[in-house]
Amino acid sequence: MVATRDMPLKEYVLKGNAACAGCQDMVALRHAHKALEGDVIQVVPACCTSVVQSLWPKSGLAIPVLNTAFMASAATASGVKAALKAKGNNDTMVMVWAGDGGTFDIGLQALSGALERRTDFLYICYNNQVYSNTGTQRSSATPLHAKTTTTWTGKTEPEKMIDLIVAAHEPVYQFTANTSYPRDLYAKFQKAREHEGPKFGHIFLPCPQAWNYPVEKGVEIGKLAVETGYWINWERIGEEFTIGRESKRFQDPEKRKPIDEFLKMQGRFSHLYKPTREDKKIGELEAFIQHRWDVVLRTFT
Repeated sequence: MVATRDMPLKEYVLKGNAACAGCQDMVALRHAHKALEGDVIQVVPACCTSVVQSLWPKSGLAIPVLNTAFMASAATASGVKAALKAKGNNDTMVMVWAGDGGTFDIGLQALSGALERRTDFLYICYNNQVYSNTGTQRSSATPLHAKTTTTWTGKTEPEKMIDLIVAAHEPVYQFTANTSYPRDLYAKFQKAREHEGPKFGHIFLPCPQAWNYPVEKGVEIGKLAVETGYWINWERIGEEFTIGRESKRFQDPEKRKPIDEFLKMQGRFSHLYKPTREDKKIGELEAFIQHRWDVVLRTFT
């Protein structure tokens, strides 16, 4: 894994962009573009990043960006890749950068089509588990019992396991990452450059505005997601599956931190503790966490 001192100094995420204070999307974008060294065309559907990059004629990113409709990012990327190929350019990375709403929900059909066509591109879902840009409505990535503006008493369904859907399409490279572990994130983007064909990355990305936590706590929350077992860092190249070293030790439930440490930092779960701890609902969350571990390990190992 690359040492921090060896990462490129050049910045592709520019000062003065329109990101919220404490936005973890900027952490992910910054390290992704450093790893790709600027040789990338980024396709962005409607999402926070389409606002963060700033409004025409200014830009918060020092790379070419193509904005597209909510449901069309993977189809648009397929067209961009075809155009580059027609021009004899087989080196520039085409990368979709989409939120969970544009991936889990609205963009799922186009994503499936691009993966099935074996489009040589990198699709990134940065998952803040809610439609942050349009008023923090629930998405199918929103966790069980989390409050949003459309689930004000808590969501009654667990989140969709999008990685299993993507895995069924057999991408050449698939990974999960977490902005609290930037060296791991950087290394996975570097690795994505080495593989020709469809690639998919799923990044856990805390959102202070939607999750209701102090803006300086994003990295701490991201680490707690791993340490409580809620989030699993892993990668898969063909049939070779590896759990990240950040997550490996927490495969054992006995070594995980209590889920309360993760939940209590976020206002979206405050109703589970006021006036008293909702043991049944918190138990359901813990059961889903273990269920996800069981399904991931059963599917990939």
